Amino acid sequence: MRACVDIGGTKVSVSLNAGGGDRALLATRTEATARSGTSDVLARQVERMVDEACVQLGVPPQSVQSAGVCAPGPFVMAHGAIALASPNLCGALVAASGGDVPNDWHTIPLEAPLRHRFKQLRIENDAVAALEAERRWGALQGLDHCAYVTWSTGVGGGLCVGGRVLRGKHGNAGHVGHIFVSDETRTRCGCGNVGDLEALVGGHAVARRLGVSMSEVMTAAQAGDAQAGQEVEAMCRVMGRALYDLIALLDLQRIALGGSVFFHHQALLLPRLIAQVRGRLAPVTDGCELVPA
Repeated sequence: MRACVDIGGTKVSVSLNAGGGDRALLATRTEATARSGTSDVLARQVERMVDEACVQLGVPPQSVQSAGVCAPGPFVMAHGAIALASPNLCGALVAASGGDVPNDWHTIPLEAPLRHRFKQLRIENDAVAALEAERRWGALQGLDHCAYVTWSTGVGGGLCVGGRVLRGKHGNAGHVGHIFVSDETRTRCGCGNVGDLEALVGGHAVARRLGVSMSEVMTAAQAGDAQAGQEVEAMCRVMGRALYDLIALLDLQRIALGGSVFFHHQALLLPRLIAQVRGRLAPVTDGCELVPA
């Protein structure tokens, strides 16, 4: 048995998997992400949830010695081990910009404490993990030049060029949500940036700026509300240009789009995103598709 762990800004999900090509996720458990107490509380939460999943399945917890973990970045190295420096989880990173994360953490140790529990451990940025899943089982199979982009609470990406997944010095390659796209001073990202992509189209940032949820904006636009429609067009213009930038920089064949904002409203969003890419630098963009993950 192996542990499969998905750490997010709002929830942690844990499952067990039998290996040997079996894709079934067993004894899945989900909890709100621990965001208070000592900075190692998140790793302890993961360990406890894995052990509880083992008990549920009737498997001795000590027999589960392998784990794959995906988590939101950015990653930093702390004494040679991966730690998280996510603004959605680390209160000290957003305190100066008025963030309301209920702790004073600068980083969250992850690899070091989990190494004490698991003999085999792999930690990946969540968008990179999604990219690899799409290349193995999903919309990016057989492609050597591709990307996965998530449009959700935040915006993130995983990149592959020449058949090699790009990771960077600390595993942070693909943080497309934090590229600067505007000098609009009202658009502050949770990371503190003003005018980055996530500040303009991320779910939390849009809710802060407009005073209503992203889902409400999308639903109103689909119902024909003119102001909501203008907001959606503006978001797609910015997001579409970011996708174009990835295509132009990396000469991609396909981008798979995921995340809750995109998935729940893809019929509204996908044609508008394609329109922002189509026809721009045609020798490069004509050979690239935008598809649902």
